[in-house]
Amino acid sequence: QVQLVESGGGLVQAGGSLRLSCAASGRTFGNYYMGWFRQAPGKERQFVASISRSSGSTYSANFAKGRFTISRDNAKNTLYLQMNSLKPEDTALYYCAASRYYRTGSDQAPSDYDYWGQGTQVTVSS
Repeated sequence: QVQLVESGGGLVQAGGSLRLSCAASGRTFGNYYMGWFRQAPGKERQFVASISRSSGSTYSANFAKGRFTISRDNAKNTLYLQMNSLKPEDTALYYCAASRYYRTGSDQAPSDYDYWGQGTQVTVSS
């Protein structure tokens, strides 16, 4: 139903900012609940943030609160993650994902999402 492509990753120094984008194909983007996950080498995939279909509700992991902001533009079929005050421990491959159903909580599971992008690398230097 949907194909996802992340972009916007790169190398940034500690304290800096990046904005990640996730472009969705087709005209059904607005039907999906969307989330961001990340995975560092040797670690499990980790929930970052999620957003409802019409942006009415958002959830974020504890490490992301106050630093990361998730948003979406359904007219542009695009999901965003604004990341500020980046830390070296934020270094990871960041994925966007789509779910057919509404999700809640600050520790959502990758298994609850149905579609995934290929990931974009974020590296934060100290």
